[in-house]
Amino acid sequence: MSTLLSLRDIWVEYGDRIIIEKLDLDIAAGSFVSVVGPSGAGKSSFLRLILGQEAPSRGTILLDGEPLAPECGPDRGVVFQRYSVFPHLSALGNTMLGMECAQSPFSARLFGAARRAARDEAAAMLQAVGLGDSLHLYPAQMSGGMQQRLAIAQALVKRPRILLLDEPFGALDPGIRADMHALIRSLWRDYALTIVMVTHDIREAFTLGTRVLALDKRRHDPHAPHRFGATAVYDLQLRERPEDHAPENDAEAPLPTSITID
Repeated sequence: MSTLLSLRDIWVEYGDRIIIEKLDLDIAAGSFVSVVGPSGAGKSSFLRLILGQEAPSRGTILLDGEPLAPECGPDRGVVFQRYSVFPHLSALGNTMLGMECAQSPFSARLFGAARRAARDEAAAMLQAVGLGDSLHLYPAQMSGGMQQRLAIAQALVKRPRILLLDEPFGALDPGIRADMHALIRSLWRDYALTIVMVTHDIREAFTLGTRVLALDKRRHDPHAPHRFGATAVYDLQLRERPEDHAPENDAEAPLPTSITID
């Protein structure tokens, strides 16, 4: 697979506090990278760098060989643990909003044929995430799993190349979580996505990912713990695609013996 995203000598520093240091990484198009590591190891900062919410203090990030713009772009979508949905909009309205803002940035409203096309596209995406019968429900009328499906629909309706997941299933019950794992596998395959997912669940990381990346500090100074940042301490390639000997269910997922996180 070809390289989609390259990070070269990446540092993230806030004043004299170093969060990430000397991170060099290539992410292949179509891969599913699970990112694990202890709290404070820079996992969320890593996602924000890829999303374009912040720029590295030092180093270069390339997307398809070109410098990554220091702003959130339509080629990158994100889903957070807390449902990023608008309570005053229906499922259909939530999903259409991104298209309306992109096509009509001043009014965030579409009319006529453009609105009908956006509505049809949003409805198709809601159908893809299992909410085809819930177009007119509001978030308050939805379960947690339904709201997370809606958040995924919001992220995917603009057809991003990279989907970023920040602990997306951490607040869900185990049964719903297993359903969401099946959904994200299906969407990954059907929409040819490249996915980068942060998780504290080591089984989830190995069940879903084609690659598991562990971020942590290589050096520790008890007198100045803020002066050393995290980097990639483990980088395990598991498979090319999930169907290449992926487990049938989460209970069968292989577990590592050499990675420990809190």
